[in-house]
Amino acid sequence: MAGVRTLKRGGSRFYIDPDDAHIKVPGVTSIVGMLPKDFLTFWAAKEAATAAVDNWDIVSELCKRDPAGAIDYLKGAHRRKSKAATDLGSAAHDLFERLARGERINPRHIHVDVKPHVRWFEQFLQEVQPEFLHLEETVWSDEHRYAGSFDAIAKVDGETVVLDWKTSKAVYDSVALQLSAYRYADRIIRASDGESLPVPEMSGGAVLHVRPEGWQFVPVECGPKVFEAFKALREVFDWEADGKKKVVGRPIASGGEQETGTSRRAA
Repeated sequence: MAGVRTLKRGGSRFYIDPDDAHIKVPGVTSIVGMLPKDFLTFWAAKEAATAAVDNWDIVSELCKRDPAGAIDYLKGAHRRKSKAATDLGSAAHDLFERLARGERINPRHIHVDVKPHVRWFEQFLQEVQPEFLHLEETVWSDEHRYAGSFDAIAKVDGETVVLDWKTSKAVYDSVALQLSAYRYADRIIRASDGESLPVPEMSGGAVLHVRPEGWQFVPVECGPKVFEAFKALREVFDWEADGKKKVVGRPIASGGEQETGTSRRAA
């Protein structure tokens, strides 16, 4: 496979230009990750509290023997929850791609937690009958310097749209930014041979939202206005990565006693 290589740096994913390894651009999801996420603070706190209540017998004993270990266990509760959801989503995405390519999958080889998702995806294929043009490929924007991997570009009811599979609890509005980035990229870099081809003109985007209890095919607005917001986040990414390091200079005047690196003065 000649797919585009990636690397993780500072918590962000970067794509490496297959023609010039010195060129690295941030991934779409890392750019969208620049959005404020105040709700995650409350979610993480709730997960820690829930872990303490649900496992109080274990936690209380751990507090007696290893207080630091108890703290580590509780503060990692949200990461364990997130990893479990990510692992399930990755397994489902892999199976969705195989089914979209027409592969028949033996039900005995499907994990019990993912079987409902596979069932609903197969129903989606039968009812919506998408004509897949591209599956699991990488887009690259030379103009705005970003890249990303989309789930599918397909024709649905005669219109070409970019699709994303989601197994999360809800379809969040940030997916519009993600889909707009795929839609307005400059080229697709094929995984099979590394060749570039133009991104087809699209009329919009949609999310296939698959949960254990059912599925929904949800249209998503991902036009020029949404793309403008994504481009603003692209600027924020550069600010966070590098720009903010250069804005505060060395003091040109000072007086009294002042702690280095703070604005606190001695009384």
